[in-house]
Amino acid sequence: MAENLVSVGRIAFESDASPSNKKGEASSAIGRGDVPGRLVILTQVYVPDPAAVGQHMHDFAAAMAARGHEVIVYCSSRGYDDPRQSFPRFEIRDGVKIIRYSLPIFTKSNMLLRIVGSVWAQVALFFHALFTLRTELIFFSTSPPMIGVTATLVAKIKSLFSFGKQAQLVYWVMDLNPDQLIAMQKLRAGSLAHRLLEAANRFVLRNADLTIALDRFMDARLKQHGRAPQKVLVLPPWSHEKPDAPLPHTANWFRDKHGLQGRFVVMYSGNHSPANPIDTLLAAAVAFKDDDTIRFAFIGGGAAKKQVNAQIERHGLRNCLSLPYQPLGDLRYSLGAADVHAVSLGEDMLGIVHPCKVYGAMAVGRPILYLGPRPSHVSDLIEGEGIGWHIAHGDVAGCVAVIREMKDLASPDLAAKGARAQAALRSSLAPTHLLNVMCNAIDRLLAGRMAEKLAYVEQHTGERASTARSDKVHNMID
Repeated sequence: MAENLVSVGRIAFESDASPSNKKGEASSAIGRGDVPGRLVILTQVYVPDPAAVGQHMHDFAAAMAARGHEVIVYCSSRGYDDPRQSFPRFEIRDGVKIIRYSLPIFTKSNMLLRIVGSVWAQVALFFHALFTLRTELIFFSTSPPMIGVTATLVAKIKSLFSFGKQAQLVYWVMDLNPDQLIAMQKLRAGSLAHRLLEAANRFVLRNADLTIALDRFMDARLKQHGRAPQKVLVLPPWSHEKPDAPLPHTANWFRDKHGLQGRFVVMYSGNHSPANPIDTLLAAAVAFKDDDTIRFAFIGGGAAKKQVNAQIERHGLRNCLSLPYQPLGDLRYSLGAADVHAVSLGEDMLGIVHPCKVYGAMAVGRPILYLGPRPSHVSDLIEGEGIGWHIAHGDVAGCVAVIREMKDLASPDLAAKGARAQAALRSSLAPTHLLNVMCNAIDRLLAGRMAEKLAYVEQHTGERASTARSDKVHNMID
């Protein structure tokens, strides 16, 4: 089943992966990274910043560098969650050149200063990218907001000095706006701001040579409202937790430390966001408040964390544990302390955000209790792989019944669901596999771009352009 999660995008891309016969001879030698191309990545965050987007950007950048491409990352010198944290202005990490623009410390608690910081980032990234020579491809995601407009403008301006040959544009969609703002009622549908943001969306999607969507529902939403992306690769993100052998509860110090031994633990770990409501789970915790054999653990932070803590205090829920984000080195123990992991997706968030929490739970070999719409990416996983249960938002009685069912389930049956989850992460959802699918798609774009350049040299010089003379080709075109 998990194979189908990437097959749509792969088939759509491979249907016209090879350049035309006119350029076939030249292009046959330049696929799969054989001729290096210069890739520019525009992002707000990058490692060592722990933000997930930065980690995924690093994985992709390092993989492309390992294939022989020159990769340059432009990003912020300040931490994403903690702007007081600073990083080196320049470094080379895993073969990737990282150049960080300076950013004054703008507090995230002040909306006006956040907007100023975002504009500052756009201007810095614009000029860095504009004056980077020999750019074959510009890669960007959704952080900072509106970076797609900046990247597209850079590519169009640079094309004026490259005989109309525009750098390839690749858009990795992590979340979709203005859809998310409207779904969360932070933006009124049909307002001037909405129309402007939607126009920007269409501008970016129609000019991107490849758009990467995280699931089939995001793919469908990308194609609404006349956005008309050129080509879409459907590819889920990979987990950064290794699918190690499940840690026995008796050997887990985290359970000892927090009084969880001998109890059935339902855990929600990650960002507490209005986009991923857990009201139903909290209501179930209230129903079990007098059952000392069950514990609910809420680990992480976010805008809705205060509401979780308030609910625990209001009802005197001694069966609930609320903790902040845990250190990366402790994730195996904190995630592994659960018997089952709760994953939530807001009813109106289908295709807008992607429930990445599911991969951490799968990595530690735990089944999933999914709260959200069906069908969805998570329901596809739990039904296709047989790794969990589904509950609709608001169905408190159903949630209570399922938790009782899970608690009474024999340990081997519960462990079997977790084992199937890990098996999916080791095969079709393995990081190496997903990275290869993405990098192969980018290599095809670069092969087509280089084939055009080689054909141009042959046409205007009469000289047979070999891939070994790629520097000459670059210099004549750029």
